[in-house]
Amino acid sequence: MPDRILVVDDEVNIIKSIAIILRGEGMVVEGAGSGEEALARLREERFDAVLLDINLPGADGLETLRELRAEWPRLPVIMVSGHATIERAVEATRLGALDFMEKPFSRDRVLLNVRNAMEVVHLRQENARLKGDPLARILGRSAPMEKLRQEIARVGPTDARVLIHGESGTGKELVARGLHELGPRRDRPFIKLNCAAIPHELIEAELFGAVKGAYTGATVAREGRFKAADRGTLFLDEIGDMSLAAQAKVLRVLQEGEYEPVGATSTERVDVRVLAATHKDLREGVAEGWFREDLYYRLEVVPLVVPPLRVRPGDVEHLLRFFLQSFADQHGVTAPSIHPAAAKLLEGYAWPGNVRELMNLAERLVILRHGLEVTREDLPAEVRDAGATGERGRPAGDGTMPYADLPLKEAKEALERDLVTAALARHRGNVTRAARDLGLERTNLHKRIRALGLRDDEEA
Repeated sequence: MPDRILVVDDEVNIIKSIAIILRGEGMVVEGAGSGEEALARLREERFDAVLLDINLPGADGLETLRELRAEWPRLPVIMVSGHATIERAVEATRLGALDFMEKPFSRDRVLLNVRNAMEVVHLRQENARLKGDPLARILGRSAPMEKLRQEIARVGPTDARVLIHGESGTGKELVARGLHELGPRRDRPFIKLNCAAIPHELIEAELFGAVKGAYTGATVAREGRFKAADRGTLFLDEIGDMSLAAQAKVLRVLQEGEYEPVGATSTERVDVRVLAATHKDLREGVAEGWFREDLYYRLEVVPLVVPPLRVRPGDVEHLLRFFLQSFADQHGVTAPSIHPAAAKLLEGYAWPGNVRELMNLAERLVILRHGLEVTREDLPAEVRDAGATGERGRPAGDGTMPYADLPLKEAKEALERDLVTAALARHRGNVTRAARDLGLERTNLHKRIRALGLRDDEEA
């Protein structure tokens, strides 16, 4: 469906010139000669954005903007004027205008402003769509994220247990919810428990419940998470932080479908799909004795890896724009725009807090810079400092491409060798951890290491 634009101006030639520009982009353009006519058209037809002249006969542009905002608070409006004062421009922004365009305007200026307005519309449409599509909520256009969505689509409709690997802040709970909502238990409860947030002495009561008087402070009987999730899904986040005693009891539930509440003498049966997540290397935990091997293999029927943000830098700007619009709608303000130089710095940052860190930054920018442009100076010091050493922490040099003189095949191999070598160095040769950084399966990374002629310490 083409985007529909309403141009409100008492000069017919202005409407015609804007229409010629926008129709060349496949948009539908309609005109109105006054504010009153514009409001009448909006009540009868759907428009995705409005270009509104400030100087109109009858009700002027600012009065019309006030009425627009009252009836259609989320409709993007770009103000247009040939001789407006700064005060009127500021007032238009305060009333919720998305942008301000001065006459005479160039074709590029019209396209830039309208494209920005349509991006706001499309982001809102995407946000609404995400609420009903569990896979669409897992954002990102990069190859690793597309692969992850495909895996969730295959595994979700089954009743299989899944162990979700990923660093903190990558969105492991979102993956678990997607699996549940695609599965046969979608109409039953989705119960979650963060094992790292519960003291070891209370984790068993949280999981299995407890009878009255089972421990100090147990003044009433309590229902555990397994009981609450009966016939539904239980998501055990950060399961690597669960005590060995609790691990043994979880294993019994997975094997036999039964457990005993703390302090009880009777056994209860339960039917639960268990999904688990961890940012730790559970294979290492098995080797070191802090995680049960039998439980590990019961949980990891299907492993899924959520890639960190630093290995998919192309997703950063898309995610940021989505979060900016979401928070702007939440706070009732206009989302800030991003200067290209700021976008480049954000893409080059390593994002140790992953998507959660990016979301926090987006909300901060909406609160401090709503309706304005985000420049380099508005970014946190750690983002600016990272940019000083070049993209993704490498020396900036003279700005030339390091593989520019190589044939494409050799350049790709050189880049891959550098990325794999750097990932292995970060984790002191630990292939499992390096694979997670790169968004690869461990076995695939072993194959790439051998193909690139690198030393594989795990197999040496």
